[in-house]
Amino acid sequence: MPNDSSRNAAGRARLFVLLQHLLPQHALSRLVGAAARSRSPRLGRLLTRLFLRLYRVNLAEAAEPDPLAYPSFNAFFTRALAPGRRPIAAGADSVASPVDGRFSELGSIDEDRLLQAKGRDYTLGELLAGRDWASRFEGGRFATIYLAPHDYHRIHMPLDGRLVETVFVPGRLYSVNAATAAGVPRLFARNERVLTLFESAAGRFALVMVGALNVGSMATVWSGDIRVRGARAPVRLADAAVSLRKGDELGRFNLGSTVILLFEKGRIEFAAEAAAGRVVRMGEAIGRLLA
Repeated sequence: MPNDSSRNAAGRARLFVLLQHLLPQHALSRLVGAAARSRSPRLGRLLTRLFLRLYRVNLAEAAEPDPLAYPSFNAFFTRALAPGRRPIAAGADSVASPVDGRFSELGSIDEDRLLQAKGRDYTLGELLAGRDWASRFEGGRFATIYLAPHDYHRIHMPLDGRLVETVFVPGRLYSVNAATAAGVPRLFARNERVLTLFESAAGRFALVMVGALNVGSMATVWSGDIRVRGARAPVRLADAAVSLRKGDELGRFNLGSTVILLFEKGRIEFAAEAAAGRVVRMGEAIGRLLA
């Protein structure tokens, strides 16, 4: 039987989800994004100091360890790592984590359905906005990795790959934390997101960048900041001749969110220690290619 503490926690989670339905999500996120990018030294330092009071950030890993040396809060938030801080999994058959974060869920795709949270799932077609390549991943493997505010927020390649397509999908901007994932049906298929498709030694794989409340924008190294205002349908972005190596930077979140990896059936297996709830670091081996 639930105790008072667990009932109170459940009540707070429901209230948090309800408030998100009522908030002007995009307007609030644009406001936060503008403040985060402001070049006002006073505002940037104020936001950075407030952030450091709320979250424990390992600045010893940063290329610039002085948090007040950055020209804006967003520059601090998307800070680069010092060289050598994230060794990339060796071996042509290893799959590297693209980000620092925590596995929300991972495993097999049940025909076309992916697990969001206990009791909640969604489909490949919904996540990939009806793209004709969604069926490639039926019966394959997926991993959902949540980036907490204190995490490193650049996104890197899990494998060597050649870019095939980039698509911006408009949507809502719910938070993507555990409470919202448990409380909002089809969360990752409803939020704004950027779909990237790559050709690799593991066949084709997709990396989906999921937007969230207060995420000012998402960016890729080939398109820069992706801001498609007023879009009501998916927008395929201009093709770019891009080939990246495992561990190369792919993009970044301007404030935090979630990455979803999709692999074709029979192409990879996850490492035995990869499990929901486990913290993972960019570059760490999370699986291997199957022969």
